[in-house]
Amino acid sequence: MKRDYWPTDEWRIAEPSSLGMDPGKLVELNRTVKDQYATVNGLMVVRKGYIVFENYYNGFKQDKPQHVASVTKSFLSALIGLALSKGYIQRVDQKVLSFFPEYEPAPGDIQKRLITLRHLLTMTAPMAWKKSDTTGHEPLDRLRRQRNWVQFILELLGQNGRPGAFQYSTAGAHLLSAVLTRSAGMCARQFANEHLFKPLGIREIPDYPEQGFLPDDVFGDTLKGWVHDPQGNTAGGWGLTISVRDMARFGLLYVSRGIWEGGQIIPAEWIDESWAENPHDYGYLWWLKKEGDIFVYAALGAGGNAIYCIPEKDLVVVIASEIILKARDRWPLMTNCILPAVTE
Repeated sequence: MKRDYWPTDEWRIAEPSSLGMDPGKLVELNRTVKDQYATVNGLMVVRKGYIVFENYYNGFKQDKPQHVASVTKSFLSALIGLALSKGYIQRVDQKVLSFFPEYEPAPGDIQKRLITLRHLLTMTAPMAWKKSDTTGHEPLDRLRRQRNWVQFILELLGQNGRPGAFQYSTAGAHLLSAVLTRSAGMCARQFANEHLFKPLGIREIPDYPEQGFLPDDVFGDTLKGWVHDPQGNTAGGWGLTISVRDMARFGLLYVSRGIWEGGQIIPAEWIDESWAENPHDYGYLWWLKKEGDIFVYAALGAGGNAIYCIPEKDLVVVIASEIILKARDRWPLMTNCILPAVTE
């Protein structure tokens, strides 16, 4: 995609009306956030590569990194695509266990041997949650107490179902991060810094040694850098701290079909596969949404953190939020204020 500039060093700001956006709708957006969305910390709208709306709330600043929860998963998806393009991983249909030869499944554990990277990317790998987990949610609190997270997840893999059925799994994303570490010889944080963040002008994520693995250490609001497990594998499904403007750079890369500064950072084919329609409305660690005839591809995280990518409108929307339970749905901000603001 041809652009007259790229925001590698600095973003440019434009009047909304000059880029086919209704300023009145964006004023309404700001008012709605203030009136109805107390936990939104930052919101940014990018049209045709230019910032047309940017505001921060609750004392937040544009350069302040924030934990974005499961938005992390979509960043990991990009890293797997990069690893494939560079030959560290051969194909998405490789068996997961082939990356962990030291792990010996039970002789009768046939399904575990069938699980591929594609199953993990599309959340279609069965995972067994213990029967004592009456909520039906995966045991992430139990996971963080393990001495070896990967071993714990491999034990859960391939149980309680058949491959192909959708089952949302943060644990599966962490397994993908461990695959990347073993394939590329560096953790996902290092790989991202070198092959993804640096080319885009995203700040380097430093190594912050874990102080421990208590809930606040791995899930809290005071996280720094990118969480890793006891073996040094970067958390695959959460734990990334990043600023709103850097989230927008990542979204713009995807809207631009992987092109940045004239170079192909992520293969366009990988983005096409990641966003291909399917019955589960979930691609390669991306949510697939639709509003009327408009396709929206979303990286979503707890509390209402989001990156919305709308390629046909050359539009990126970023929302950074405090992570709370039962946060107010952010999607009405898109349907009531942002998408109607596009006038051409």
